[in-house]
Amino acid sequence: MKGFVDNIEDAAIRNSSFRQVLYTAERMQLVVMALEPGEDIGEEVHSDRDQYFRVEKGKGEIWIDGTKTKIRKNSAMIVPAGTRHNVLNSGGKVLRLATIYAPPEHQDAIVHRTKADAHSSEEHFDGTVTEPKAKRRSAKRATGQATAKSTAKSTAKTTAKTTAKKPATRSAAKKTAAKKTAAKRPAAKRPATRARSAETD
Repeated sequence: MKGFVDNIEDAAIRNSSFRQVLYTAERMQLVVMALEPGEDIGEEVHSDRDQYFRVEKGKGEIWIDGTKTKIRKNSAMIVPAGTRHNVLNSGGKVLRLATIYAPPEHQDAIVHRTKADAHSSEEHFDGTVTEPKAKRRSAKRATGQATAKSTAKSTAKTTAKTTAKKPATRSAAKKTAAKKTAAKRPAAKRPATRARSAETD
């Protein structure tokens, strides 16, 4: 099956890592995160990508360009590109989040067990997606083959029509031309009856 389908709350609750990439498309990436009590993701700015957060369990707060807002289960937040932000777990239990980067930020299927692992890693999205591009190329090839077949059929029909209009052989063409020429010549005049009689005498 193409794409990703799952209960995102269950997926977030199953995750025990600071960050885990679930699915990567060319222009979007789905990630789940788990923040321990008192832990935050770290203040950051994504200059060229938007980010969406949804709280699946727990409570905390989000900072967007200096404005603090309390968040809890089912809270949704959007951080536009170029905006400084941070998410903090202010509760007593693990804060579980689902987040979407558009376009992708991290390598596909990457797992950072802890915040320290994430901050020490220099990985970034490298163009690899969850579903290989080769599958998409094969679809394009199939379309190209169908177009080629259609063009070949059209050419064959045109050739058949043109051939049908031409004379079957050269001899047939010559006979047709000879008939036309004969039709254009004036008929020969017969000698007068008197002239013939005089010659007889």
